[in-house]
Amino acid sequence: MTTLFVAQFAVPLALLLWMALAPPRSAALFCLQLGASAACLCALALLGIWLLPPWWAPHGFGLGLGVVAWVGPRQRRPIASSWPLTPGAWVVAALFVVLGVSSAYGVAVALRSRTLPPVPAVRLAFPLGPGHYLVVNGGSDISTNAHLMTLDTSVPRFRAWRGQSYGVDMVQLGPFGLRARGVQPSDPKAYRIYGARVLAPCAGHVVLAVDGLPDMQVPEVDREHLAGNHVLVRCAQGDPAGGARADVLVGHLRPGSLQVQPGAHVDVGDWLGSVGNSGNTGEPHLHVHAQTTGPAGAPLGGDPMPILLNGRYPVRGDRIESP
Repeated sequence: MTTLFVAQFAVPLALLLWMALAPPRSAALFCLQLGASAACLCALALLGIWLLPPWWAPHGFGLGLGVVAWVGPRQRRPIASSWPLTPGAWVVAALFVVLGVSSAYGVAVALRSRTLPPVPAVRLAFPLGPGHYLVVNGGSDISTNAHLMTLDTSVPRFRAWRGQSYGVDMVQLGPFGLRARGVQPSDPKAYRIYGARVLAPCAGHVVLAVDGLPDMQVPEVDREHLAGNHVLVRCAQGDPAGGARADVLVGHLRPGSLQVQPGAHVDVGDWLGSVGNSGNTGEPHLHVHAQTTGPAGAPLGGDPMPILLNGRYPVRGDRIESP
């Protein structure tokens, strides 16, 4: 959380203060600094996990950059030349070239992650009740979806979990776009999504229903039981719009909250359990993924399949409203 705070608050603030308090005196460097700063803010907005500061912070930073870029040259340091006149100014220009190019690459990677991978996708109903939700992991590139690390075949322990590779993690947002009471409270109950009902995203039968694992105190994790308490549903069939058939897992559920047993039939919207903080979580959230049937002894080791929630491909930073 500390690293995220520095990257997503201190860096934008530093760029804004630099432009506000010491804008370049040359037109070329001014345009370069403005463009590189805007690209950096855009990359952070697309790649960052906006829990704190909340999701609307990038919009505020962008507005602030526009304001200082408009006011600075007119009231603090008017433009005096077309090109940088000192060696120091050229060094600053080179630094902003590097920042601009690297930020543009980050933006391109983030946008590429919004493209579905070339494998069959699974259409699912949204698995949570009414509210506003933020996707913190999702997409087809590891820059926006940490689950993709389990596609690395060189790591033997990943093979049993490769089914989660296109998984999606979501938190619920409350007033002012905050997901918890406090910065990072240790009590899972302080998080807005904790206890939310998890609903069957497809019709089918329950293959696995694991319960009894404890909620972890934030930010502790249980690396022995990565999915925590979870339900695995084998969807009855592909949907009429052409979605593929799959096994779908909802994970990190609250102990004692499961409403189903293996072999039970479920319809779309049936109550499966409630969001908790069991397993490899870090903090309360809902994990959802789809996969082909896993091999014997590794039920979560099937081939991963991307998911569409109510027809939408969820990517990090997306906000989803469930009516």
